[in-house]
Amino acid sequence: MAYITLNSTKLKDNFEFLKEKFSSNEISWGVVSKLFCGNRLFLQELIKLGVEEIHDSRISNLAMVKSLKTEIQTVYIKPVSKRNIGKMVQFADVSLNSELETIRWISEEAKDQGKSHKIIIMVETGDLREGVMGEQLVEFYSQIFELPNIEIIGLGTNLNCLNGVMPSTDKLIQLSLYKQIIELQFNKKIPWISAGTSVTIPLMLTQQLPKGINHFRVGETLYFGVNLFEEKIIEGMHDDVFELHAEIIEMQEKPLLPVGNLAANPQGDVMELDETLYGKSSFRAIIDIGLLDVDTKYLIAKDGSYDILGASSDMVIINLGENPNNYKVGDTLNFDLKYMGALSLLNSNYIDKKVIGHLD
Repeated sequence: MAYITLNSTKLKDNFEFLKEKFSSNEISWGVVSKLFCGNRLFLQELIKLGVEEIHDSRISNLAMVKSLKTEIQTVYIKPVSKRNIGKMVQFADVSLNSELETIRWISEEAKDQGKSHKIIIMVETGDLREGVMGEQLVEFYSQIFELPNIEIIGLGTNLNCLNGVMPSTDKLIQLSLYKQIIELQFNKKIPWISAGTSVTIPLMLTQQLPKGINHFRVGETLYFGVNLFEEKIIEGMHDDVFELHAEIIEMQEKPLLPVGNLAANPQGDVMELDETLYGKSSFRAIIDIGLLDVDTKYLIAKDGSYDILGASSDMVIINLGENPNNYKVGDTLNFDLKYMGALSLLNSNYIDKKVIGHLD
């Protein structure tokens, strides 16, 4: 069976790198764990790092976090459905919200559970995912700030996740201004401006982050070391915390082109033939993973001697050329992963999960 590894030593390096950067800029931050899909083994490694706040978009994952360490502050990071409010209040200390009626329901549920629930109001800043429109924010706040068992601890925003709108100094200054307006008008303190996710980190690293932005929600850069402005690895960070390992289950020398009448495959693709390849062959390997587990566009071969030819639901076909490294059946091919590839693999029940480089 194919398996994915988490290198805890490299994860710690990335965590300590970000921890120092946030600390020097007087910014608090939480780790987004949704990539782990609630995997107990990997969450334990995260908790060993000393993480004090964990964010997730699945209530069951937050429940797993609380079962491992109740003291960790848990944050639910998407609008909650009405039927899940009870469980959300039970397992999340904080939630991101942008609907008046939902916040009223949360208030009622928190009162029933004898809890005080913290809320970050999400503000629309251009990407058109979740968020209250800026011109409606003061009125929105006026209807919720005195609700029982609710504490408004921040204003937040989300960028880049839907339409690719990038964060900018101007957008974040606007968020800071909203905070000042509300604090002055209602004589209430809002502790956090949660500026965003990994995509905003480059503004901090280049000293372009406006004063007042003091909270981040970080996943991708922690796990992949990536500067999402430039799509390159941040110096001092690792991009290979995760690796996929897949076994060769067939090895044959075969023609480069198929033989017979061509129609669409199950994915709806029709192969375009390069007639210059007629009569040529290469060594082809099949590995024990398929589209059911991951889209191959998110796989990056560790060894430059092979590339991916295609895939079906349960098999990926690899072109080994002349097989210079003499791979054989039973050998393992290794791949680095892009974020969405790791997410798919971690969500697959058919992929084993292993930790290497265990922390003490």
